[in-house]
Amino acid sequence: MTVGYLTNVYPAVSHSFIRREIRALEDTGVVVHRFSIRTAAQALPDPDDRAEQARTLVLLRVGIAILLRDTIVAMLSRPGRFAAAIGMSARMAHAAHGQWMRHLAYLVEACVLARLARERGIGHLHAHFGTNPAAVARLAHALGGPTYSLTIHGPEEFDAPAELSLFDKIADAAFTVAISQFGRAQLMRWSRRASWDRIAVVPCGVDDGFLNDVPPPDRAASRTFVCVARLDPQKGLSILIEAAARLAEREDFQLRIVGDGAMFTDLARMIRQHRLERHVVLLGWRSAAEIRAEIEGARAFVLSSFAEGLPVVLMEALALRCPVIATAVGGVGELVDRDCGWLVPAGTAEAIAEAMRAALAATGERLRSLGEEGRRRVLARHDAGANARALANLLSAHA
Repeated sequence: MTVGYLTNVYPAVSHSFIRREIRALEDTGVVVHRFSIRTAAQALPDPDDRAEQARTLVLLRVGIAILLRDTIVAMLSRPGRFAAAIGMSARMAHAAHGQWMRHLAYLVEACVLARLARERGIGHLHAHFGTNPAAVARLAHALGGPTYSLTIHGPEEFDAPAELSLFDKIADAAFTVAISQFGRAQLMRWSRRASWDRIAVVPCGVDDGFLNDVPPPDRAASRTFVCVARLDPQKGLSILIEAAARLAEREDFQLRIVGDGAMFTDLARMIRQHRLERHVVLLGWRSAAEIRAEIEGARAFVLSSFAEGLPVVLMEALALRCPVIATAVGGVGELVDRDCGWLVPAGTAEAIAEAMRAALAATGERLRSLGEEGRRRVLARHDAGANARALANLLSAHA
């Protein structure tokens, strides 16, 4: 089976789960061609991501001449299909409040993708995210290209289902993947009843680097918390800083935040305003090996998000026997509860601070128990190899 994988930006520092999924699929015998609409704006600190970059074709980097050529060829060779694709693009643009130029760009990208799929013998496209990759895959199919399927993570898609034409993207897809039961329920909200049996749950997973057993660290010796997240409003990091300020009134600890983004300057200002320089450190992005070392050295992992699908970084922390503090949003409650960490209400600094206090007060035995249960859950539910085999079965059945 030969398939194409399409994402908006690939590889990217926050998309290691896609890299793992692709490699696990290849281990099952599936041939995967990687496509990205654009290139990551930031540097890639992880060598595995840099290696993937060399294997990925970026649609918007083929050059304006090829973009125009493929569009003209698609228009002249299959005028009926091209007209249908224009109509589809116009309807999606209308749903998106008149984003005509953006959807015209999607149509041009789809012309290139459909041509590349024919040349490479790609029988099916799988798009990650229900945003522009799904639009481009759908348009490529309308132009006579391969069938397509989607993995929809949320929460972005759940925030604007009508504007993203989610109903039609799911209806036209061979199948749609949700990464949690919560995600599947949200997709059922925004699709017709006839599509529900083509919405499957295939969780994201971690690979052997996390699944292979290693000696458990002595977390009781650490008073460090680690957070790995994009620095944007969705992650609730300003609330986490407020929680750290409350905790600093009574406790000695350090919170190490790995990530970068638009809020870096604002968060740095908050840290200074609360005089937390000794307690809170913004590390920027780090390689996978460095992130792992941060998690291994932490007493607990903390994620303060306002909205999520089901974060892979929680799986990584639990696989390394690190108890987690997480907000009860999206599908997080399907993985985290009191047996492997602390599940707290979102948007409440005091609740996060109280969970961090509880983690600091937990005995070594309690921390080990939480870590072992977390690892057991990841081994049972989030093995990238096992989940890739489930995805391969869907591809075989529907593509």
